[in-house]
Amino acid sequence: MKILGKTILLGLLLAAAGARANFAPGEKVIVLNSGEGSVSIVDPVARVEEKRIPVGKEPHHLMVTPDGKELIVANAASNDLVFLDPKTGEILRRVPGISDPYQIGYSPDRKWFVSASNRLDRVDIYHADGFRLAARLATGRVPSHIAFSADSRLAFVTLQESNEFIAIDLATQKVLWSMPTGRQPAGIWMTPDDRHLLVGITGESHLEIYDWRARKLVKRILTGTGAHNFVARGDGRHVFLSNRMANTISLVDQQTLEVKETFSVPGGPDCMFITADGRQLWTTTRWIRKLTVVDLETKKVLYQIPVGRSPHGLYFQSHAPLQ
Repeated sequence: MKILGKTILLGLLLAAAGARANFAPGEKVIVLNSGEGSVSIVDPVARVEEKRIPVGKEPHHLMVTPDGKELIVANAASNDLVFLDPKTGEILRRVPGISDPYQIGYSPDRKWFVSASNRLDRVDIYHADGFRLAARLATGRVPSHIAFSADSRLAFVTLQESNEFIAIDLATQKVLWSMPTGRQPAGIWMTPDDRHLLVGITGESHLEIYDWRARKLVKRILTGTGAHNFVARGDGRHVFLSNRMANTISLVDQQTLEVKETFSVPGGPDCMFITADGRQLWTTTRWIRKLTVVDLETKKVLYQIPVGRSPHGLYFQSHAPLQ
């Protein structure tokens, strides 16, 4: 009985260890509540929302600055950027006059800052140094997500209601070409070898893969209804795709261009982040006002943390590599 008891205890301790991820002391998880214009500051150790801070109207996406010192929150309806401390979520400063920043991104060379203006049907290009406007480009309907070529020459933007994506020459600030896609393309992702673009087809149930240099569709991969957004596994090879309507997440091999597995995450998974130790996937679940944590060994939900209405972007410092 003593041996059996020790075995059970050891199993429980190992399971508990597997359920924990390593965060730095005092580090917080930052969640954008796009439906109520706030940021939830979450303690990842206590697994609770500590506080909720108003930041502006419709904060959807966020990204850390190239130097890692600030976290940019894009307030689409407030027409501004709010800069937070990436460890604590404290508001540091605000940059007004950024029109309808829905999705944002720095070019790899850090020369350009690109904003997809979702409700205004255009893409704005800024000089990254000082956020000086360089050009405003009229596009098709509802520009959504952004990716870049490795040489920083091109920005690729999905147009969700025009069922296409476009390539923008950043030096000349002109649209070079467009490619038709399935219904409602959203997330767009460049593979680490700079060879293929992956596009999540939110209006259908699949991922589309493009050879962007040849401008041709390579293949379609069935993932789940509402295929939407990407995050790197952190191993240089795999990427996760959230299937928002199917309530699943798929793991995609970027070398073989195949789905390796798909697992259940209830509540409408959207934006995701992987812990630095690779143990956990954290995702906002849009329909149930919760932050959901998944054990990546078992592919099971560990717990859910209540946050604000329509949680969207999220960030924490102790994350896996973003490629």
